[in-house]
Amino acid sequence: MTGPHVLAEEFTAVFGRAPDGVWRAPGRVNLIGEHTDYNDGLVLPFALPLGVSVAAARRDDGVIEVRSRQAATPVTAPVDGGPVVVEGWPADRAWAAYPVGVARVLREHGTGGASLLIDSDLPQGAGLSSSAALECATALALCDLHGVEIDRPALARLAQRAENEQVGVPCGLMDQAASLLCTEGRALMLDCRTGLSSQVPFAPAESGLTLLVVDTRAAHALAGGEYARRRAECERAASLLGVDALRDVTDLAGALQKLPDPVLRRRVQHVVTENHRVEATVGLLRAGAVAELGAMLNASHLSLRDQYEVSWPEADRAVNAALRAGARGGRMIGGGFGGSVIVLTAADRADRVRDAITTAYEDQGWPHPSFLEATPSQGAHRLT
Repeated sequence: MTGPHVLAEEFTAVFGRAPDGVWRAPGRVNLIGEHTDYNDGLVLPFALPLGVSVAAARRDDGVIEVRSRQAATPVTAPVDGGPVVVEGWPADRAWAAYPVGVARVLREHGTGGASLLIDSDLPQGAGLSSSAALECATALALCDLHGVEIDRPALARLAQRAENEQVGVPCGLMDQAASLLCTEGRALMLDCRTGLSSQVPFAPAESGLTLLVVDTRAAHALAGGEYARRRAECERAASLLGVDALRDVTDLAGALQKLPDPVLRRRVQHVVTENHRVEATVGLLRAGAVAELGAMLNASHLSLRDQYEVSWPEADRAVNAALRAGARGGRMIGGGFGGSVIVLTAADRADRVRDAITTAYEDQGWPHPSFLEATPSQGAHRLT
């Protein structure tokens, strides 16, 4: 990852003029509250120090030109256009669907064209929301370049809309809201129905703890059918139960009795109990009981594995190895079917936990996982 001044110099070399600024948006880790966002539920993400930076300059010709230091193929497209997902772009240009999609949604609010040079230190496919970081950095840049003022909660919903309508991924609000609204040393308690949020103290190091992000090296792709299938199952269950969303289920036992389909029962059980786990986790954090979060993480992982059925072998093995090595808790994060795991451990056991997970992978002949100590960090902002 290059610094903002180096990125600006590279922009000048590529586009023949200096950028108007450099913007940065972080990836996120969702501490708890998985697959609840598109069910109008509760989530508790925090921002990572890793993210996406965008050097940008305004254009007034109705064109967005995007280049990436991580992708060889540049993309130029009109800002005025239909959904990116139906344009049949080849695979080597698919990454550009996100910034182009954002530009096409924000055009309705007064933004226009731009030249963008993108740089990222977020691993793609690790479940750390590199796509939302790209969307949010682009959105901030376009608004600043064209003098358009949109408050952060509204901008998060527009970025979500770009991913839903333009790219074709039926994601919820969490990733974009986390990237735009999180603050350093805090987790974001977000109500995905109302958009209301509050900052919850979360500084594991102050309690002698470390939160490890383990990239299992099993890449995922949310545009695939399984994520959309889970969302459709939840919508069907809500319809059968006569509620707007599974967030509205207050009598879990009664709801489960009304559903003849065992698959739908499992989905409902996860979503309802996961919302309760978010509320319990917030209570623990506000009470300063960070060390007690392990039980919440473990329960969430088991529910995602057995009720929502979105875990994968590398995630299960990482969590099991971490617990055997003395970690307090762990769970898969992200949409599932690949990506990352988080593990909460005493700081003085972190090396032992890393070694145990790595050994467990070696025993299976899998590539070594990578590790990041997750520190709750600043949300999206302008660098220069």
